[in-house]
Amino acid sequence: MLVAAGVLVTLLVFAWWLRSRFTLVTVLGLSMAPTFGNGDRVLVSRVPAGRIRAGEIVVISFPAQEPGRQWIIKRVAAVGGERVPDWLTSSPGLTGAAAVPAGSLVVIGDNREASLDSRQAGFLPADQVLGVVRRRMRAARGVNGPGLKAG
Repeated sequence: MLVAAGVLVTLLVFAWWLRSRFTLVTVLGLSMAPTFGNGDRVLVSRVPAGRIRAGEIVVISFPAQEPGRQWIIKRVAAVGGERVPDWLTSSPGLTGAAAVPAGSLVVIGDNREASLDSRQAGFLPADQVLGVVRRRMRAARGVNGPGLKAG
C-alpha cells in the first residue's frame, strides 16, 4: 500500500513537472506553411525569454485588436541586440530599425504572403513568448477545438 502511494505521488509530481514545462497547441491558419499547416499540433517547451535564439519557432502573444490574448506561431528572425535583417528594414513595422532592442524579438511567418508578424507590428516583447516549438505531433482531427491562430 505504501509503495503504491509512493508511485502515485511520483506520477503526480512528474505530471505536474511535465505540464509546467510543455504544452500542446493546434495551429490554425497557413502563415507558417509549408513548415506547419492548418490543424498541425506542435509540442511547445516553455523557456525563459533570454534563451530564445534566431531561427527557432515560437508561440508568442500578439498585440490583439480586440480584448484578450491572441497567440501566434512564428519564426524568430532576430533577438535583442542583433541587427534587424536587411530584407526586413523596409517593412512598415521595422522601417529604419538597425538593431533589435533588448528584450524584444523580430518574428516572421514562413508563408510571407499570408502572415501577420513583425513586418506589420514591429518588435514584440520576448517576455510574451509562451515557448519554443520542439516538434510536430500527430495532426489534430477537426480543427474546431481550442487552437492557436497562425495568422
